[in-house]
Amino acid sequence: MTQTIYAELGVRPVINAAGTLTRLGGAIMPPEVVEAMARAAEHCVRIEELQARAGELIAEATGAESGYVTCGAAAGLLLSTAACVAGLDIGKMERLPDTSGMKNEVIIQRPHRNSYDHAVRAVGVKVVEVGWMGSPTPHPVQAWEIEAAINERTAAIYWPVMEAAEGKTVGLEGIVAVAHKRGVPVIVDASAALPPTANLRAFVAAGADLVAFSGGKALRGPQASGLLAGRRDLIQSVALQHQDMDVHPATWSLRAQLLEAGLLPGPPLQGIGRSLKVGKEEIVGLLTALRLFVARDEAAEQAMWLAQVHTLVEAMLNVPSVQADVETNAQGIPLARVTWDESILGIQGRSWSTRSPMATRRLAWAAMAREGRLRLILSALRPARRRWWLTA
Repeated sequence: MTQTIYAELGVRPVINAAGTLTRLGGAIMPPEVVEAMARAAEHCVRIEELQARAGELIAEATGAESGYVTCGAAAGLLLSTAACVAGLDIGKMERLPDTSGMKNEVIIQRPHRNSYDHAVRAVGVKVVEVGWMGSPTPHPVQAWEIEAAINERTAAIYWPVMEAAEGKTVGLEGIVAVAHKRGVPVIVDASAALPPTANLRAFVAAGADLVAFSGGKALRGPQASGLLAGRRDLIQSVALQHQDMDVHPATWSLRAQLLEAGLLPGPPLQGIGRSLKVGKEEIVGLLTALRLFVARDEAAEQAMWLAQVHTLVEAMLNVPSVQADVETNAQGIPLARVTWDESILGIQGRSWSTRSPMATRRLAWAAMAREGRLRLILSALRPARRRWWLTA
């Protein structure tokens, strides 16, 4: 057996059944993606030209006006917010994250608050929470509450895809109707909203102005990648605040498009997104992953996942006191849910579940199905832990 690169580094790899978690390295990339990245590394290229072509391909896949490759969904949220605040004003771009005197408020429904909205706040905006929680009469957020919060300082409305918030918040169509009535863009955090494949187009079709997806989850692209889809003018602002602006006006490749056309007085300086660099390898890798994702047989993929999870569940039933079954979440991803008797196994905790087979190699499921490995898995658990992984 060939030694892994991690063994050479003295780092132990894991069999990941917790899902496409960043802290576990995300998804396993298909060989075609790895090969594309290696080929991209063989040459130099103008990043603005490569990103422009990426934007065309992302637009085709999502139905948006344009698109852009980022170094992750969180980076996409930061860049989206910056674009909504600064637009094509290079003076405002230079001042961020100092947003004084600008549109510097982003509306978020209170049930939508989450730790990842830090990427939005990092631009220097103020989060305006809308909606009530708790007694005496908690109720879902109403559209009129959103509209009442919009004022001349509102830069955007942030709408994350959150199953837990369904029924408690105004849906995307309602948000878009209110926002666009007042000329306010809507940013959608769709980082983990794939599958289903239809979601690549669903949020744009619903009227979202910018949609951020993770590239290293279901798309199975590079872990340090993501894609933005949305309005052409906002994507242009994203590019100007993200790309290397160590350029000279007379020789800038975008001189005719932006300077001579009168859209900008000169090239902007390095923007707030400069630290969020994405390389040519990640851009090409993500585009390859996107092509494979759109072309794949979604039903066959789900059937394969289901078979893998059933393999694990069937083997679990051979362990004394263990009960296991298969559940399917709202995205159509099968999960294995397991319970056991602490007094019989002598193992703390009573239940756990896999999150997804998306980040696990097919052969790993056979390895997990061996009883010795199953006992190791169970003994490694702690009370209340629901997400798990197994050291190889």
